[in-house]
Amino acid sequence: MILSSPREDVARSSIEELEYHRTTASLVGAELVNIHVGGRYDGKAGAFERFRKNFMKLSKEARSLLTIENDDIIYTPSDVDGLAASVGIPFVYDVHHHRCNPDSLGELEATRLCIASWKKFRPGQEPYFHVSSPRSPGAREHSDYIVPDDLPVFWRGLKATVDVEAKAKELAVTRLMRSLDNFN
Repeated sequence: MILSSPREDVARSSIEELEYHRTTASLVGAELVNIHVGGRYDGKAGAFERFRKNFMKLSKEARSLLTIENDDIIYTPSDVDGLAASVGIPFVYDVHHHRCNPDSLGELEATRLCIASWKKFRPGQEPYFHVSSPRSPGAREHSDYIVPDDLPVFWRGLKATVDVEAKAKELAVTRLMRSLDNFN
């Protein structure tokens, strides 16, 4: 799903797919559909403009579910926070992506921006974060498990949803929870 695509067929297909996700979300009670901004193509400004234009083609219901996330190559938390605010949605902060694709924000500052976006655009819903560990030092690829130190210390105790992105799925969540229990 690439709302920022310069290709009309790709944008149209992305809108159709997001409308399908809206229907599915309503059937299963999901509260959000999270996507990335997409490619840069002719620059961030052009991609943002196309994203905004195509976002407005979505139904009100689909727009109300959508969130966007910073990525590991192009769009930083600062970028995504500004774009999300311009269309009136919160952003999902991915700390691993931020470590791969840093901006002027520290992790605490990016966390605070994310929380503020949720308070502003989805009051009553918990902010949403992604955590993962690199497969090897400096790698973008996700590991099977989460290294406990990769979970920011200041996330502990927050009322938030943390999506664990790890190849071992539930086993990774269980192992992380055990390590956090031992930490406390």
